[in-house]
Amino acid sequence: MKPRRTRDPERVILFFVSNHLFAIRAEAVQEIRSTDSLAGAAIEIGNPGLPKVRHAIERGHQTYYVVNACLQFHLPVTRPALALILRQLRVAVLVDRIDRMAEISAVYALPEAFAGDERRWYRGLAYLDDTVIPVIDPEGFLSSEDLACLDQSRDAATAPGELGRALPS
Repeated sequence: MKPRRTRDPERVILFFVSNHLFAIRAEAVQEIRSTDSLAGAAIEIGNPGLPKVRHAIERGHQTYYVVNACLQFHLPVTRPALALILRQLRVAVLVDRIDRMAEISAVYALPEAFAGDERRWYRGLAYLDDTVIPVIDPEGFLSSEDLACLDQSRDAATAPGELGRALPS
């Protein structure tokens, strides 16, 4: 497995979802918020085709779709405490907790055992403190088709007379 070397160490945020550790490029995250602080701004949307997204939030004239990371990664559902609001994407990701920020020197290609959705979800693997950690690809949360479908669901949920309910679930 040949690493994709970076010129400088890459800063990542380490976080937990259902007791599993993940990493995401720090520069991919615009903001980290508690789910309590977002609850009042959340609009509930129904989209049976994307059960991992049940809410949208409006921030600075932009709609962010809230992805439950437990459902994204097919892990046991927990009650998330934080939302990672991603930069340059209309996605906020519900996570259980932040572990810390760290620097990684390389991202290793995914082994062949990773097939299907995992190839879209992860950029690769990192090795840090004797632990192998999946490194998230931020664009793997929602495709452009998913976003278009969610925009339609959001428009239906915010039609006159339709008020959304609070987050999280």
